[in-house]
Amino acid sequence: MTPLSASPVVDDGAAHTVREIAQQPALWREVDRIVAASRQSLDAFLRPLTDRGDLRVVLTGAGTSAFAGQVLQTALTRRLGRRVEAVATTDLVADPRGCLAEDVPTLLVSFARSGDSPESVAATDLADQVLSEVHHLVITCNAEGSLARGHADRPGSYVLLMPAAANDQGFAMTSSFTCMTLAALLALGGEAYEGVTERLACAAERILDDANVERTVGDLLARAPERIVYLGSGALKGLAGESALKVLELTGGTLVAGAESSLGFRHGPKAVLNGRTVVVVYVSNDPYTRQYDRDIAAELRGNLPAGSVVTVAATGGGPLDGGLADGWALPGLDDVEDVAMALPAVVYAQLVALRAALAGGIRPDQPFPSGEVNRVVQGVILHTLHN
Repeated sequence: MTPLSASPVVDDGAAHTVREIAQQPALWREVDRIVAASRQSLDAFLRPLTDRGDLRVVLTGAGTSAFAGQVLQTALTRRLGRRVEAVATTDLVADPRGCLAEDVPTLLVSFARSGDSPESVAATDLADQVLSEVHHLVITCNAEGSLARGHADRPGSYVLLMPAAANDQGFAMTSSFTCMTLAALLALGGEAYEGVTERLACAAERILDDANVERTVGDLLARAPERIVYLGSGALKGLAGESALKVLELTGGTLVAGAESSLGFRHGPKAVLNGRTVVVVYVSNDPYTRQYDRDIAAELRGNLPAGSVVTVAATGGGPLDGGLADGWALPGLDDVEDVAMALPAVVYAQLVALRAALAGGIRPDQPFPSGEVNRVVQGVILHTLHN
């Protein structure tokens, strides 16, 4: 197969998705420049908040944007030394008094590709209604979206715009997810992540340029799986969720996908396994956590047909070792945190979903031509919350 970075624009309903996966390394570098250029104003907005010991940070979004918060939650908790929680807008809008039960100073970080999904604006409005003090950091890819426009000149709000090209035109979020996740990591994580962007971009470029990656993805899908499971721990559990969602979206639900933590999988979800299930295990860079990821990979390799279990793990640049030797590598990233490693790691999941769609005759730019599922969610009726 031709590496994705060299793929021509094709008229098979995949042109947007192919381009948006391939453009990620270049866009990450642009995000790094945007955050660096905004550093002074970002710090003026954020530091008075993060210096407060009673601050609660809520990371919110819907679908893929919710998984951005899940990937970031544990790393930002450590870096900020504050309560950081990922709460989907779909949960917040349905149960605002439950999700925002503690009336404490809150920084609501909203992730939105378009900012036009009904829950995006409703979540910020409900937070204002329920809480005595709330501040808004809006990270979005669409300067003309309702969320960006509503918070652009609003006291207590800061809008951080992603590169225009990150406003993915394909059905599923790819570069929008990774750009917004990186932007939040750089904006809130500060100097701890200086210099990491170039390393992540280089690793992703190696994946996208490697014809062997396309071959191994093709080999996995040649097994004609009817189910695919993604597993990961900590930040990589959120990545597993996003990876499974990509498969469901791009294949129009024809390939069933699920996600769990490496330890949680044994507690019931393992029942999904059969002879036509493939499993992808994201292996943590944390030495303690990595043991559990390796354990589940070894166990499943003993239970499933050969070649059904793939690990994704970082290396120092050389080959993968030991029980990971037949997995997919994240080159040069063996010393970065999982939250950062997640960005190039998701490229593998995007390639799997794209190739699975094409193999099944699905047009990944619009896998639901009848419109039952939409790029920007429709059909949501927003109800008034009475005090």
